[in-house]
Amino acid sequence: MKYIFETRMEVRDYECDIEGIVNNANYLHYTEHTRHRFLKSTGLSFAKMHEQGVDAVVARMNLSFKTPLKCDDEIISRMGLKKEGVRYIFTHDLFRASDERLSFHATVELVCLINGRLGNSEDYDKAFKPFMEGDND
Repeated sequence: MKYIFETRMEVRDYECDIEGIVNNANYLHYTEHTRHRFLKSTGLSFAKMHEQGVDAVVARMNLSFKTPLKCDDEIISRMGLKKEGVRYIFTHDLFRASDERLSFHATVELVCLINGRLGNSEDYDKAFKPFMEGDND
């Protein structure tokens, strides 16, 4: 796996369930935050793209929970990216920083809606091109 972006986060107490581990839905928040930080690093703004009528939306997710995260754990979020047709396929791996154990793995497929219609975004393609592997059509 070739990672193109990495960021760190910390588990907050309110993200944990009664069992003392991160509630499963919060892992999706971590991956979304990573994608938004990556987008910002390319010079694009998710909000500004929306204002221009371009919305990147999740089409499919495949999730694997490995080692539970707990309150105050530091998370290393690493991400990969490729494009297949109109789909941007993000690979997310979340690691517990203290021992680099894989906690969560996800494949998240996004597509672009341009003024409500499925299409290719020239802005996203241009921003992502230096980072993508696979078919760049």
